Amino acid sequence: MANPTTDGPTTEGTAPELKPLQIEANGINVITDAERKGRPRDLFWPWFAANVSVLGLGYGAFVLGFGVSFWQAVALGLIGIIVSFLLCGFIAVAGKRGSAPTMVLGRAAFGVRGNKLPSLISWLLTVGWETVLIILATLATATVFERLGWGGGTGVKVIALIVVSALTVAGGVMGFDLIMRMQSVITWVTGILTVVFIALVADKIHWHTVSAIPAGSPQKFIGALVFVMTGFGLGWVNAAADYSRYLPRRSSGRGVIGWTTFGSSIAPVFLLVFGLLLAGSSAKLSSAIGADPVGALTTLLPTWFLVPFAIVAVLGLVGGSVLDIYSSGLALLSLGVRIPRYAAALVDGTVMVLGTIYVVFVAHNFLIQFEGFLITLGVPIAAWCGIMLADIMLRRKDYAELDLYDPRGRYGDVRLAPLAIIVVATGIGWGLVTNINASWLTWQGYLLGPLSLGGKTGAWAFANLGVLVALVIGFVAAWALDAAPVRAQESAGALAPAATG
Repeated sequence: MANPTTDGPTTEGTAPELKPLQIEANGINVITDAERKGRPRDLFWPWFAANVSVLGLGYGAFVLGFGVSFWQAVALGLIGIIVSFLLCGFIAVAGKRGSAPTMVLGRAAFGVRGNKLPSLISWLLTVGWETVLIILATLATATVFERLGWGGGTGVKVIALIVVSALTVAGGVMGFDLIMRMQSVITWVTGILTVVFIALVADKIHWHTVSAIPAGSPQKFIGALVFVMTGFGLGWVNAAADYSRYLPRRSSGRGVIGWTTFGSSIAPVFLLVFGLLLAGSSAKLSSAIGADPVGALTTLLPTWFLVPFAIVAVLGLVGGSVLDIYSSGLALLSLGVRIPRYAAALVDGTVMVLGTIYVVFVAHNFLIQFEGFLITLGVPIAAWCGIMLADIMLRRKDYAELDLYDPRGRYGDVRLAPLAIIVVATGIGWGLVTNINASWLTWQGYLLGPLSLGGKTGAWAFANLGVLVALVIGFVAAWALDAAPVRAQESAGALAPAATG
């Protein structure tokens, strides 16, 4: 019999509604109808809280670093943020149609065991993101303490690391109910304090300096656009259904898409635009953000607001890391690791802490490694996203939940075509991106020369075309090859009609 906390579906029995201080018993099992609750608009809270981080302000410097003008940056920011989070909205619909985590629903496309490859990619991405957020929270706290004259050395960094890691791991271990409550609090606190921050530093904006930034080439525009997409929505697509799976089946699909997209996008759009104005006004600030994206912003603030700023910075980053550690634990379980969900969160928390220790206390060049990480994993996750989008759009009925856990069921054991697509799309994608400043990634870009795109130093070298190419290849190939298999799956026995909306 399947272990309901780690593996197969639960199809009988009525579980009481979880309380905030109870550890969630659900793992990658199907959520029973008795436990499904809420409305699509409830998705606003976790997604807003996960993306209201002041890191969004730092993206202003990152984007201008590609050599684009302010208005180009605004345009690509709007497109990149909204479109990439819209992809999350589409995938979130699968959660309410299948009642299972994102990486379990992917078994319909890749097969029950074939889905281990996407699950591994998802685990690496979510663990990487939660580590990045904890790094930022640690550095930001140390910077604030240093400005207050309380010291910002090793001791402060250690304490900050312990505190932010404890908050993140606690949320990941306790699970869905506590996370939803945490995110609603984080939303209000960070939202209000972020508005205060903007009001306090608005006078640092110098429009004549910002407007004088020259326009960049189309290649630079595309490179910055891809960076925004990978930094925002494409970093969340592999977790998009993990929270909508608790919604009742009758929930509106349009509502799920709309609230996921709106909740995720609204804060980053405003933060990015304001960050562009700040970074464009000061080359010194823009350069400082590369070393400490959040801490650099404290140089703009009066002393009395440093502690509130530290609160908003840490809580905003924790809001994202909590969702990441929850989803990374689910991805680890979907790989076949036979431990309870809370134990998976503890494992991922350990990896997160070790990674943070390395970056904060050993390696100090944050931005180069961050960009390399985003683009490198952005390629395979874009390919996976394209495949999943095609698979979801081809389906006309809800998932056969029992078969998501049975290699002998309608979804099969290992589906070679989707696996081949993700491997080929990733291989092509990596050949079209470059991260030459990160020594461990200099092998990338191997197709830029053969395809007459100027090689690793030409105009297209930093356009990061590989992410977009992988997304398109994944979608088009899956749409062409999966139509017949999906029809066969849905005709293999009785299936409930998909919820409309």
